[in-house]
Amino acid sequence: MNKKIIIITICLIIILIGGTTGYKVMKRHHANLLLVSSKYIEEKARDCYNDNLCLTNEITLEMLYNNNYLARQANPVTKEYYNDKSYVLRNNNTYTFMIVD
Repeated sequence: MNKKIIIITICLIIILIGGTTGYKVMKRHHANLLLVSSKYIEEKARDCYNDNLCLTNEITLEMLYNNNYLARQANPVTKEYYNDKSYVLRNNNTYTFMIVD
């Protein structure tokens, strides 16, 4: 009886530790995927602005698509396409990607 309880306890500990570690790894991985995706879109918006084709402070994905700076972009985690009204906010020399649902 004691051996069964010890084995069950060890199995539960392994599952709990493995589950929380796996969750943290996946969460960090998804955050990194979103970061890479947004940085790529921000870079393309910067290129469009530097080429004097996107001169507004809010550079929409639609503008980037129309000027051939981007192919249609999808969220790397959910695999859903971003809304065309999502935009990159340009403030001085900083660019921030804002997602519109």
